[in-house]
Amino acid sequence: MFIGLLTAVGASACYGSGSVLQALGARRSAARESAAGAGATEYGGPSLSSTAKAVVTWEFIAGTVLDAAGFALGALSAKLVPLFLSQTVISANLVITAVLGIWVLGIRLVRPEWISIGVVCAALVLLAGTAGHEGAGHVAIDWHWGLLAVSVLLVVAALPIVRLMGPRAAIPAGLLSGLCFGAVGVGVRILNGTDPFAWRDLLGDPALYAIAIAGLGGMYFHTLALQIGSINGATAALVAGETVVPGIIGVLWLGDTAREGMAVPASIGFVLAVVGAVAVAWYGNPHVPGVPEPEPARTGGG
Repeated sequence: MFIGLLTAVGASACYGSGSVLQALGARRSAARESAAGAGATEYGGPSLSSTAKAVVTWEFIAGTVLDAAGFALGALSAKLVPLFLSQTVISANLVITAVLGIWVLGIRLVRPEWISIGVVCAALVLLAGTAGHEGAGHVAIDWHWGLLAVSVLLVVAALPIVRLMGPRAAIPAGLLSGLCFGAVGVGVRILNGTDPFAWRDLLGDPALYAIAIAGLGGMYFHTLALQIGSINGATAALVAGETVVPGIIGVLWLGDTAREGMAVPASIGFVLAVVGAVAVAWYGNPHVPGVPEPEPARTGGG
């Protein structure tokens, strides 16, 4: 249990730091594209080429490396503790994102945001104290195929929708990225061929390809959300998507449990964590789509 919690905290730190770096790269890239009079589709959202240019900035690449480390730590956590606990602890990356955003992006937090951050931290402590044993994660192969089908459908159906929504797609794109990353968490949990390791079983498992498709889709939608919306808003929507659905699936179908007699406190902690995370964005400073936010202040004499 302790190692599972520790890896979840590590994943949260990596994801939170990575999001800030990715937001920095996406905003600077969007500012350059806007200054050049390019980078937007006919619907007002970022073009594919604009998004691609954001992805190759050094800030975004550094953030992606941190995301990869977060994914590895999160995958290990999903195997060691219940999904409702690991995904909720990982969702605390919103708190890290909000705090780092003050320094790196020049974002100011208002009092309700600090209160919301406190609610999230208290909820995570409550969850840590109520979590029981994780389920075995063994389900029929039909579930693996179903996860692959859902992942493909989610990405394919969402692509034209977020494009048509243009500058209004920030929160939906953040939510879609969360659902994709939630599918990744479920896929890691049910993946065959990992314990003990058997590469034939691993490569033959549809869940592996669901993880790849959902992971790429989640990265794309998250990048899009960071380009056109508030980092806190995009991350809060992501948190809601990646926490609620996997947590429910873990309890209803994968055998995750709370400690005996602690189901109600666990449920309260789960709800408070999600509500607090979303509240961080709700009270955050709004960002006007299409208007790049100011560059972070430089320190020193250079």
